Amino acid sequence: MPLEERKQTSLRRKLALAAVAFFFLVILISSLFGKKGLIEIYRAKSNYEALLQEIRSLEARKSQLRKEIEALQNDPRAVEKEAREKLWLIKPDEKVIVKKKEEKR
Repeated sequence: MPLEERKQTSLRRKLALAAVAFFFLVILISSLFGKKGLIEIYRAKSNYEALLQEIRSLEARKSQLRKEIEALQNDPRAVEKEAREKLWLIKPDEKVIVKKKEEKR
């Protein structure tokens, strides 16, 4: 094989190898940073976990509020307790003693 042909074949191989390497580099970058890349999938998974935790928290709060509603509908003592704590209502013969909060230094 003449020297000229070997140089051309070698150049073609180098160009083909460079094209394949560039293609794989583009695929790699796309799989990491693309619209459905690994980084985006990780962010979506983190967001999903946070939303699941918020759902659990809200369901627990909902359950607590349902119990409170049921107690207020069925138990007169619960109604009285709420009235005393939140509305500061007292019975006619009662006296209220209010303590001052201590200042933190």
